[in-house]
Amino acid sequence: MKPIPYGKQFIDDEDIKAVVDVLKSDFLTQGPKVKEFEQEFAKKTGTKYAVAVANGTAALHLSNLAIGISEGDKVLTTPISFVATSNSVLYCGGKVDFVDIDSKTYTIDIDKLEQKINSASQGTYKAIIPVDLAGYPVNMEKIKKIADKHGLKIIEDACHAPGGYFVDSKGNKQTVGNCAYSDLAIFSFHPVKHIAAGEGGMITTNNEELYHKLIELRTHGITKNPQKLTENHGGWYYEMHSLGFNYRLSDIHSALGLTQLRKLDKSVQRRQEIAEKYNKAFSSNPKIKIPFATKSISHAYHLYIIQVPDRKGLYDYLKQNNIFAQVHYIPIHLQPFYRKLGWKKGDLPVAEDYYDHALSLPMYPTLTEEEQDYVIEKVLEFVK
Repeated sequence: MKPIPYGKQFIDDEDIKAVVDVLKSDFLTQGPKVKEFEQEFAKKTGTKYAVAVANGTAALHLSNLAIGISEGDKVLTTPISFVATSNSVLYCGGKVDFVDIDSKTYTIDIDKLEQKINSASQGTYKAIIPVDLAGYPVNMEKIKKIADKHGLKIIEDACHAPGGYFVDSKGNKQTVGNCAYSDLAIFSFHPVKHIAAGEGGMITTNNEELYHKLIELRTHGITKNPQKLTENHGGWYYEMHSLGFNYRLSDIHSALGLTQLRKLDKSVQRRQEIAEKYNKAFSSNPKIKIPFATKSISHAYHLYIIQVPDRKGLYDYLKQNNIFAQVHYIPIHLQPFYRKLGWKKGDLPVAEDYYDHALSLPMYPTLTEEEQDYVIEKVLEFVK
């Protein structure tokens, strides 16, 4: 069997043609494809605004800046995510406080989140960054209820879950990233994600003020808007109003993002079919814990995470058999950098126990039946 990775992009002739068309056009960057991508993405998620940026980390950084995170501000998030989630707070001079995860969903424990906020003095925290881990949509309605009570902003890290949704208390489907219950949501277009643009990110929001802040911040803090200029020397004139960054996305990436976006529904459907087959194969085995699912959510399955007693053993066995599983993630608070900030083993026991047993199996739309059967065979062979 040829090597089977945990994740893999799928590029077809339509994707290639879209990129070639841009290469033949007048614009490689700051052209019409960026705006088109933003508009289609906003429509897909059901938001008023979408802002394309260089990558998911840039999306996180700009979102923190836009809601006003600055020196000393404390932000709550989960330890089970990629380090970019919490790092983005530190970039702004803020401080990170971690909340342990729910043992079923692996996302932020909403009860512990509320307990932590309630036990702190008023004004201790400024924002919450929940993460839709592996494609499981966090119940943002519940997060919003807590945030409103304490005057907190919300940035939904939705990198793993485009195309997913949860059902709110009124029975309405809430598409991931629609910002019905958040100030901002962010996405990534890294090759292993649902939308593989090579690199890239997107921020969605329904707040016009935040939208204009993001537009300014992603381009060096510069504006050409005549209504915002303090002077106007002519058509060439621009002004820098804030300390922004070069976080723009190119037309090349946007063209690829557009064609990938149009395949999102099929991609999610295929991922769900793969997950269902894994579930059927593993659900009766007491040594394998499969991902939690419920009728009130539509899991986007960026990852298919199982838990087993001997994770290291299974990882090595699969690798020996040309199956390259992965671990998502090492708890952020146990990284050497965060240990220097005062975190230590034992602070977040559920996240730490999860890490000891979690393994992401191959999950991508082009995974064949033969390849998945082989993965299932080798997993069951080892745990037996």
